[in-house]
This record gives sequence, C-alpha cells and structure tokens, in this order.
Amino acid sequence: MCPVRSDPIHRFHSLPLDHFDRLPDSLLLLIFNKIGDVKALGRCCLVSRRFHSLVPQVDNVLVRVDCVISDDDSSPSSSSSDKSRPAGPFSNLLRLVFGGIVKPLQALGQFLGPKRSLLNETVNAPSSSSSVGRGADDDDAEMGQAGVTHHSPTQVLRNFNEIRFLRIELPSGELGIDDGVLLKWRADFGSTLDNCIILGAASVINDVHSQVSEYGNDGFCSNNCITGNGDDNGSIPESFYTNGGLKLRVVWTISSLIAASARHYLLQPIIAEHRTLDTLVLTDADGQGVLRMNRDQLEELRVKPLSASSASKRTQVPALNMRLWYAPHLELPNGVVFKGATLVAIRPSEQSASRKEVSDASWLSTAFEEPYGTAAKMLIKRRTYCLEMNSF
Repeated sequence: MCPVRSDPIHRFHSLPLDHFDRLPDSLLLLIFNKIGDVKALGRCCLVSRRFHSLVPQVDNVLVRVDCVISDDDSSPSSSSSDKSRPAGPFSNLLRLVFGGIVKPLQALGQFLGPKRSLLNETVNAPSSSSSVGRGADDDDAEMGQAGVTHHSPTQVLRNFNEIRFLRIELPSGELGIDDGVLLKWRADFGSTLDNCIILGAASVINDVHSQVSEYGNDGFCSNNCITGNGDDNGSIPESFYTNGGLKLRVVWTISSLIAASARHYLLQPIIAEHRTLDTLVLTDADGQGVLRMNRDQLEELRVKPLSASSASKRTQVPALNMRLWYAPHLELPNGVVFKGATLVAIRPSEQSASRKEVSDASWLSTAFEEPYGTAAKMLIKRRTYCLEMNSF
C-alpha cells in the first residue's frame, strides 16, 4: 500500500479578490478628482501601490492650509541638504501641516491694529501646533516644537504632475476688521494686478424690522438714510468726507490691495513649477478675499517676471484708477440692509478707458456670490466717483 502524500497543489490558497482592481484607472482618477483635498489624497496613497501611482495624476486639487510657509527664504546650504535627503513621493502629503504667512502681511498692522496683536501672539505662542516659517526650504521643512514638520504648499504640490485646477484655502482672511463690518474683495492678477473689486459695509442688519441705533457706524443719522435706488441720485453726503467715512474706505482699499498682492507673491513658485495649470484660486475660509488667475494670466507671469515691492514680500501694485459707489443705506430684496455700503472697482491706470466702460457692468455684477452680487448690481446704478492712486 502506497503511503498517502499530501498534494502540494492543495497547499496554495487563492488570494481574496480585491474589488478595487476591477475599477479602471479612469474611474479611480475621476473619484480622486472629486475628492481633491490634498490631505485626503495623501491618505489614499496608503491604500495600495496602485492608488499611490494614480494620485500624482490628479488634475483638480484643493489645499486647505493651516498657515503658509514662504518659499522665498531658502538658503544655499538648505538647498544642498535638500538634494542629499531622500524623500518618498508623497512623504510631504502624509505629514501635511503648514506654517504661517504672517511675515509678508505684517504691513497690514499699520492699517488695522487688532489683527497685528493677534499675529504677534501667534508668532510668539510656544505651544502652537504650527510655526511661522522662515523659509520653506530651510532643512526641507520647518520643525515645530512638538516635533511636527511643516511643509509649504510648493513642497506638497511638487508631487502632482498634471494639476489643471488648483484651489488653495487659507484659514482666515488677513484683514482684522471690527465685528459686524463687511469687507470682501476679489482680485485678478497676471504678472501684476489686472483688476480688483472691493465690497464693504460699516454694518449689516439681517432683519430690516429690527431696532437700530439713531446713528450708524459711519455717523449718519438713520432717519436720513434711504435705499440704494432712492431720490438722492446716488450722491455722497457731505458728512462722509468729514466724519472719517472716506478715510475708512481708503484704509479698506489699501489693506485689500496689500493682502491681494502678498498672496500673489507667494504663488510664484507654484506657478513656475506647474505649467499645466488652467485655473488658480487662492481664497480663505472666511470668504474675505479671492485671488484668481486664468491660463493666460498664469502664462503672462511665467513670461514676464513680476515687480516686487521693496517694502515687503508682495507684488508691487501699479498706479490705479478707481471707481467708487456709495449708499448710506442699501436694502436688498431679501431684507438685508447694508449700512454705509461701498463698492470700489480698481484697474491699472494704463488700461484704456474704453475697456473699463464696456466691461464694468458684467465684471462687477458677477464678482461676488449672493447676496453680495445683488448689492454690487444695486450700487453701480448710483453715481460714480473716480479716484486715482499711485503705485506702491
């Protein structure tokens, strides 16, 4: 009788089917593009080697930033250390915590004091989970006191090869404003400022029937206030020039332009490295400011180097023509009331007057989401006031 032998074939067990393997690459990329968020994509890289190889091909990317480290302060020594230090394709993604953008924006403190003290507290706080970056390439990244490595957006996005649509979201707006004050801006840039739109209000009343003080934040008597389409022909009251109303609007304008030009300056390394970009948006979680660049504007910046301001790390703002609309009391169709509503449209002086006249209506009315878009449409029907500003 022959001894019983175990069949070696039966020792092998079929591996369980991985259903992800049944999905085509095109479908996975569609899903990854819907996800978009850099941190979530970094986690996807851990799932499998296949995911790890597909994520760099994502073309729609969202970066939610805790703070941003400037990429401009790298030293030669740090650059050489970068070359000698090996890094995994997505090691930056998996350790994603950013440092701060405080340094380029400290100039705002001279206009709006409360924010400056907040920024200084952030810089000096020893227990902060993220630190203010001296430069993105210093020792490959900024190391916090808790042992957390901070990476700049440029370092993280370097792992993506085919970005077409990029959205970067800061944790908050740069401008420190009083409670109840509305301030929103949108700016388009090429190698320098193309246009900027600013919408502001001294206060916003959500219930039109609520009791309000006799005098608004602008010092205007509420009994004399009218709606945006009233019979005052859109004229600005004389008190606007004497009680600080005009000065406040100038502060809003300069501060918004500084914030926009500082954001533009920080985007240079990203734009230079990602030549596939079609659209770039840099916004903030508060919805205070939005900087946008389309494909033509991105290419313009690559071809024509920007002019940097000597005062701080920001793009130099050219000489400007500004158009201002004002309403002491602007009541929107939904019942919301803007007190001291102001709209400012800004273009470089070198742009032709014909272009401004033709494009103002559509350009301004679509700049903001609702209900702010409606407010802009109502304001541009009022009397227009023209101002000029020198380059700074």
